[in-house]
Amino acid sequence: MRSRVRTEIYLDYAASTPCDPLVVEAMMPWLTSEWANPSSAHLAGRRAQKAVEEARSQLADAIGCSSNELFFTGGASEANNIAIRGCAQAHATARSKVIITPIEHKSVLGPCEALVQCGFRREVVPVDRDGRVDLGALANALDSDTLMVSIQLASNEIGTIQPLREVTELAHQVGAIVHADVTQGLGKIPVDLEELGVDLASMSAHKCYGPKGIGALYVRGGAGSRLVKPLCEGGGQERGLRPGTENVPAIVGFGAAAQIASERLESESRRVAKQRDELEEMLVKGLEGVRRNGPMSRRLPGLSSLTFNGVESDAVLANCPELAISTASACNSGAPEPSHVLLGIGLSRHEAYSTVRIGVGRFTTDDEIRRASEKLKAVVERLRSISRSESSIAGQGESVDTKVVALR
Repeated sequence: MRSRVRTEIYLDYAASTPCDPLVVEAMMPWLTSEWANPSSAHLAGRRAQKAVEEARSQLADAIGCSSNELFFTGGASEANNIAIRGCAQAHATARSKVIITPIEHKSVLGPCEALVQCGFRREVVPVDRDGRVDLGALANALDSDTLMVSIQLASNEIGTIQPLREVTELAHQVGAIVHADVTQGLGKIPVDLEELGVDLASMSAHKCYGPKGIGALYVRGGAGSRLVKPLCEGGGQERGLRPGTENVPAIVGFGAAAQIASERLESESRRVAKQRDELEEMLVKGLEGVRRNGPMSRRLPGLSSLTFNGVESDAVLANCPELAISTASACNSGAPEPSHVLLGIGLSRHEAYSTVRIGVGRFTTDDEIRRASEKLKAVVERLRSISRSESSIAGQGESVDTKVVALR
């Protein structure tokens, strides 16, 4: 079959990363010739089980934990649900408050809302303009009734890296459990779960050059810690926490991706950050009214959130079909809503609708950075020019306005 020639420039690494060819290579035997169920007792099944455990060790080595503390899931969203809802089920009679920030991922906000419907209390502590959690407000919110604090390691929209070590120290003083979604940080910044001190952590392979449909949950102390209860029963796989036949090819891919990312972390982060900075500088210097969202330091190396005053991000994307970038908005119940993350750091709805997210990664070239900046500058300037012309015509009277609509 003839391979398709790619003409677009992929700059959406925060949404999903390409699967590294070395990861695909590691997965191929388990897709083609080694298809046994790892729960089977025969030789082929034992080979599959060995591959699963080797991948578990690779991931554990990459994130600073023991392999018996890792449980494979169908992705980070499932891991977040097991962490939050499973923790609530395990400790429902002891404590009833969960603390989050307003900029958490939807797969954290959703389970927390479900807990509220079951009688738990949810408290949202604020973040500053850069998206960093207010540690003073967190300290004031913590009390003897706090079951869990759930704060992501790094923002998937603005790249802010949270002071998780300080969060865990504060939470543990009152006996609260700390959960962190570390998905965006994995493979991009150093992630040492032992150093961070968190009790639960969720992650996904497709954000660190592995396959989609596979994630993991870290549980401090392993299954015997009883920090969480399983959400599903039956089968006994993953030591009972996540029953169901393991996805061996994807698990092998996750392990390979984690190992490769760990080995390349320092050099790759430097290169990606340099490309991100160059793209931002070209846009900020080449256009008026461009603002960077999030901190200038302590942020993910490849992520950029940019607000282009005077244009809507949907229009920018529609006029840049060759650029794979994203808006910062999401659709809820069919109605487009501005990003809760951007609103959470103080942007207005209008500013949020004018914001795009750009993600640079492993396979981004310098030439792609240059071409992307030139295209974005041209499109934003053209959209602003059209907007000014329409505003000028509209100011001449209602009859002219009707003509403008017809011309569109």
